[in-house]
Amino acid sequence: MPEPQPMSGPLLSICVPVYNEEESLPLLHAAICKVIDPQNISTEIILVDDGSKDNSWNVIEQLVQKDKRVRGVKFQFNCGETAASDAGMRHARGKYIMTMDADLQNDPADIPAFLKAMESGVDCVCGTRVATRGKGDSFVRVASSRIANWVRNKLSDEEISDAGCTYRCIRREAIAKIKLYRGLHRFIPTLLKMEGCTVTEIPVTNNPRLHGESKYGVWNRLFKSFRDLLAIRWMKTRVLGWKVATELDRTREL
Repeated sequence: MPEPQPMSGPLLSICVPVYNEEESLPLLHAAICKVIDPQNISTEIILVDDGSKDNSWNVIEQLVQKDKRVRGVKFQFNCGETAASDAGMRHARGKYIMTMDADLQNDPADIPAFLKAMESGVDCVCGTRVATRGKGDSFVRVASSRIANWVRNKLSDEEISDAGCTYRCIRREAIAKIKLYRGLHRFIPTLLKMEGCTVTEIPVTNNPRLHGESKYGVWNRLFKSFRDLLAIRWMKTRVLGWKVATELDRTREL
């Protein structure tokens, strides 16, 4: 695992897990640039190819040649969204680390709102699609998402309105405090809270998918992640949570 980079990098690192998204990648790059260029937001874009079976890696290579702010990471084989997200975040050099889907359902136009929210001093800003979910998804996806969020919050004792939304912005030092396992990218806000980090939410746009197919349905959102949810519930009951009241150390007088 790459070691955290020195804090001499850009303001923002955008980490994008990629799996069979060859058609969406050029559009995503253009949409990000349309936002960050006029506002002169110092940014790097890290595209992590999670063993794609299409032409995604060739497209990433072309984007790296076209724009020096783009960096590519290619897995030897498919490892899943958690691994791709983790690899992107561990390679990031920015002060703030953003995770974003490659399918353009996460709208780069929301980037300035994330950065403004980070200025309040919180450790993590999560996007919530509760108000806009119906504009970009089918009834089945909206319903399955709401059921999954209710179950997750009930069992994990959380109040996160859209835990399935992976459009987030996090301080680099906060990322260093957590360790991810397969499937746990959905629970990053909870893992951060367990480490004493502060988490808030902002509303984000939910665009219709333009290309490719969704990798997630009712099975992924609720049933397949149920074991992970139980693990998080157990971890919350076992968190150490100690705080020092007083410390005496005469060696500091030397």
